[in-house]
Order: sequence, then C-alpha cells, then structure tokens
Amino acid sequence: MRTARTRIGCLAVAVTAVLAACGGDNGGSASSSVSIVPNGQAVVEKAPESTVPATTLPATDDTGVETRATAATVVSDVAKTTVTTAVPVTAPPSTVAAVAATLPIPVAVPVDSRGEEPIIDLGTIEIPKIGLKTDMYEGIRLTTLDRGPGHWPGTAMPGAVGNVVVAGHRVSHDKPFRKVDQLVAGDQVIFTTADGVFTYSVTSLEIVTPDAISIIDQTADKTATLFACHPPGSTRERIVVHLALVET
Repeated sequence: MRTARTRIGCLAVAVTAVLAACGGDNGGSASSSVSIVPNGQAVVEKAPESTVPATTLPATDDTGVETRATAATVVSDVAKTTVTTAVPVTAPPSTVAAVAATLPIPVAVPVDSRGEEPIIDLGTIEIPKIGLKTDMYEGIRLTTLDRGPGHWPGTAMPGAVGNVVVAGHRVSHDKPFRKVDQLVAGDQVIFTTADGVFTYSVTSLEIVTPDAISIIDQTADKTATLFACHPPGSTRERIVVHLALVET
C-alpha cells in the first residue's frame, strides 16, 4: 500500500509540472462521430480515449504562462464532425479489433520539456502556401523543436495508417509554424522521408486549449496533425491543423 501511494504521489507531481509549463489544467472532453447505419438512422459513436495519459499538450515556444481560454474556437469553415458508413453486418468483429490493435501508440507527454533528446533527422516538411521547407526531427521537447519541427514519437510516420503529429515553434528560432494560421482547406503539406514523398491536404483548423490531448489520437485513416502555441508569443492555447493524405 505504501508503494502504491508513493507512485500516485510521483504521478501527481509530474502532471502538475506539465500543467505549469503549458498554462492549462487537467481535463478534456471526449469527441464523437456520426455513423449512418443501413436503416438510415444516425447513431452517435463516442471516439476512443487517447492512448496517452490525459494531461496537456506541450508548449512549443518558451513564453510566459497565461490563464487558458475556457473553450475551443473553430477557425475553419470545414466541418470537424466525421460522417462514416457503418461496418457491414457481414464483417467479422475481429476485423475491426485487428485494425485498432495495429494503430501506433503515442508516447506520453514529456515532463522535462528542456530534456535532451537524440538528434534524429527524419526528412523534411514543406508547406508551399507559407513558403516553408525545413528539416523535421524526432521528438517534441523544446530542445528538439529549437532545431526544427518535431514528430511526436509513437504517432504514425508519414504515409502510414494513423495520425502523423508534428509540433513547431511560432515565435522563436526559425519559427517554422509562424504562419500556419494562414492555411485553409486544400492547402498542401508535403513530408519527404526515407520511405518516400507524401502529400497531405488541409481539412480544417481549430484553436484548442492545452488539455486537448485528443488531437494526437490515432486514426484508422492516413491523417496528420500540426500544432503550435497560440496566439504567437503565448502558451495560452494551441493552433491545430488537421490533414488527410492525398492518395495517388
């Protein structure tokens, strides 16, 4: 019992440290999607819980801590609600379970945002709309983001099934994500890695609070997510760009 209490106490200290760094508090809400079943009725399905502890998204810039906003603001006219077709009744349940079992598992939010990480150059990220083409690295600590945009370890790699999650600076160093707020539906984001060249298209943008950890949830489709602190110079919120792979 004493050992269990000690572990719980350590976890509480770790989560508190992340909250202080990001300017948010613990919490979040589950999202949902609408499915169309064969009889024409709509069924609301609860999205799966995040695969990492529900804390907060890491800050992507070294800025002062501010009181977070109380609600997310959608800044794109592209609907975030997903409409899908229900799995045919003839499909074995094991098929759906098998897909979920093979999805990537993101690593937990790092508590030591200034901790050292190995320098792993994954390739490049290019966003023609804002004139960006730069190296992309593995890791989301500030020490990695100081070099360039960082891929969240454990999330999908470009071109693979799942959600490719990438963070970047907006106001410091080369500030690669400074103008991501200018992106609109249809704009392209191009990843070049050892596996090939993969083009994604913007589907929507939104502003969320730091506790919106669900943005890193993995998907059964080939998607990607870019995020950075918002507004520029503040850690109060996060700007999030949602993308989908352009199949060729």
